[in-house]
Amino acid sequence: MTKEQLGQRPVVAILLFLFIGSGCSALIYELVWFQLLGLVIGVSAVSLGILLATFMGGMGFGAVLLPRVVPTNRHPLRVYALLEFGIAVFAVLLLLLLPVLRVGLPGLAEPGPGAVALRAVLAALFLLPPTMLMGATLPAIARWVAVSRPGMARLGWFYGGNIAGAALGTVLAGFYLLRFHDVQVATAVAVAINLGVCGVALWLARGERWDETGKASASEANSVSTNVSNPRTLGLGAILFLSGATALACQVIWTRQLALFIGATVYGFALILAVFLFGLGLGTSLGAALGKRLRTPAYALALCQALLAPAIAWAAYAVTQDLPYWPVNEALRLPADLVRSAWAMLPATILWGASFPLALAILVDADSKTSTTVDPGRPVSRLYAANTLGAIAGALGATLVLVPLFGSAVTQQALVLLSLLAALTAVLLAAPSRLAVVGAGALCLAFGAVSLSAVPPIPAQVIAAGHYLPDWGEGVDVVYAQEGVTASVAVSREPNGALTYHNSGKVQASSYPRDMRLQRMLGHLTSLLPEGRDDFLVIGLGAGVTAGALALDEAVGRVTVAEIEPLVTRVADKWFSPWNEGVVRHPRVELVVEDGRHYLRNTDRLFDGITSDPLDPWTRGSAALYTEEFWRLAKDRLKPGGVVTAWGQLYESTEESARSVIGTFMTAFPNSAIFANTVNGEGYDLVLVGMRDGDTLAVDRLQERLSASPALRRSLASVGIDSGIELLATYAGRPADLAHWLDYAQINRDRNMRLQYLAGWGSKRYDQAAIFDRMLAQGVGWPEGWFTGSRIQLKALERRIEEAQGRVH
Repeated sequence: MTKEQLGQRPVVAILLFLFIGSGCSALIYELVWFQLLGLVIGVSAVSLGILLATFMGGMGFGAVLLPRVVPTNRHPLRVYALLEFGIAVFAVLLLLLLPVLRVGLPGLAEPGPGAVALRAVLAALFLLPPTMLMGATLPAIARWVAVSRPGMARLGWFYGGNIAGAALGTVLAGFYLLRFHDVQVATAVAVAINLGVCGVALWLARGERWDETGKASASEANSVSTNVSNPRTLGLGAILFLSGATALACQVIWTRQLALFIGATVYGFALILAVFLFGLGLGTSLGAALGKRLRTPAYALALCQALLAPAIAWAAYAVTQDLPYWPVNEALRLPADLVRSAWAMLPATILWGASFPLALAILVDADSKTSTTVDPGRPVSRLYAANTLGAIAGALGATLVLVPLFGSAVTQQALVLLSLLAALTAVLLAAPSRLAVVGAGALCLAFGAVSLSAVPPIPAQVIAAGHYLPDWGEGVDVVYAQEGVTASVAVSREPNGALTYHNSGKVQASSYPRDMRLQRMLGHLTSLLPEGRDDFLVIGLGAGVTAGALALDEAVGRVTVAEIEPLVTRVADKWFSPWNEGVVRHPRVELVVEDGRHYLRNTDRLFDGITSDPLDPWTRGSAALYTEEFWRLAKDRLKPGGVVTAWGQLYESTEESARSVIGTFMTAFPNSAIFANTVNGEGYDLVLVGMRDGDTLAVDRLQERLSASPALRRSLASVGIDSGIELLATYAGRPADLAHWLDYAQINRDRNMRLQYLAGWGSKRYDQAAIFDRMLAQGVGWPEGWFTGSRIQLKALERRIEEAQGRVH
């Protein structure tokens, strides 16, 4: 069978479904590998940038490499099948090897280029082999199509099917496989898809003989080499590089901005990615159909790139000025979020998707009679690699440089100009008349002028309030708002003078009494409970009040604060110094810009106390700071007599996620307790306390330490806690008290990250009082023998606990 016979519809349809399966498995792997590798090299912006660059770079490298190492006489379907089989093999190996890499690696947590290089090496070691195989699949099948307009159209359909499959894989993984199962089940499903694709491709290869005319002679190979380096091919490569760069840079920006009001949950991110991929897939299919029929596809490619200028401006306007203000019924939130994402992103993504198949159509001459003997793998691989390299440049440039330095509005204006540059390049490829060039230039100028003026800056209120914007109170003034490397940060001032710290569209701390009380409890329990007081670690700076409470204790030696977003340090220093004791400039405080879990894993230091106060558990990535493995890691980093404290959220939470947080913590710390931060006697949030060893809590020692420090007594008194007895009277139970309630707890582990899926439905829900009541429904008894001290102190504490729980009137 010759390659032109591929036009038989059953074969084309089967190959299309195979590429859908390939794309589906690839995105399942991407989500799984990013989750697992993020635990090894961290989830800071630098680490995630390295992961993304390695993933996409591997695909580009694989695309370029295949035509050079695999002879053209190899059956393309068999090559494709072997590639899919290899991806499955490496996926299984990664699943087995990554969890084993639990020990810290010297230098990985240290700042500087050495640590960055080491992270890049680790990412490359694990991701390059399978991603190279993924990238090689399209050039492999390119050899099975003729170098003709119909052949390139089919290749465009296959590529579109691959992207559509990726969208399906995103939804399947985000809403089912990882939500209800874990990385093992998700990997098994993806491996089964790969093996199925492999089997069907081998079956097709047996029935479809590969004609030896597919093998290029030496002279033909030379002509191919010349062809891929001629001005037309180089121009197409430049266009696709720019197209890939603008696409991924916009994806980074729009994902961040949409997540502000959709919610930074795993569901929100999966939805946004699925819509983006769906648009690309739809555009690719349309571009393939047009490329087959148009006489001069270069003009169509130019028009796509030119139309991207107003499409980018449209999305920028919709995401910042329109969509955040849409009223949304919480019962219909997912459909509403789907509509909002599509409303903003589909026009641009369709145009980006159409560009690749149109570029393929430009490669060939529809009337050529000798094109069937040319190996199409090389030019296709070059264009694919150019598009991929552009995507890497756009994603990294926007994340690490452009948005933090210039903001999203200026960055999108630059992307508008890059799209117009790509459009002019495409016009020149059509070899038009001077009049056509002048006309195209004038059209680009008009598009540019309108589009540049239409790109608005993101309002400070959107950065601060996110999906709470429709309920934004009157008279609230946003005094600071900035887009950072990993998050957007804001500070607002209430009419009564209270300050609030916002991160990614959500309140994370404030000077209100309920928030100050929690933060002071976290800091002071961490310093007052352990035997030693030399070295402490704070994960998450926020407004700095917790770290400031620790540093306020004169007996504390050194406090290290790990904060992932650099902007937070400036906010805590400039706006919250009156409440955080000037912690940012405190001589005994060391600030480290790093993912807290990654820092803890790779440091060789031991601490007397560790406190963790991350973003809400439903925020994507925060669940890694609540897994059983993380708590055991923290326990291993404690000195004898050390303690770990952590924030437990009840408001904007579900009962299932509260159970998961507490149950997971108590699994790692059998000797643990809960202390409640209540508001008007009702549950609000919690402080979890876990001890490394020992089975008692010394009440007299805590009282003595408070008596020796007027500063600590003033700090606690400012939040309504007048003594050590009052602080410990917030006690709300130990594992035995909560055993029945925790029977239903789903333990949050590295392999399932269950908490982020349970908590993802909790935003904007305020059931904290009911959750707290049900948690304590079995009654919290006096923990006989756990509190130790003088009889007078213990009796006073017992009575205050009974009063706080309503058992004494």
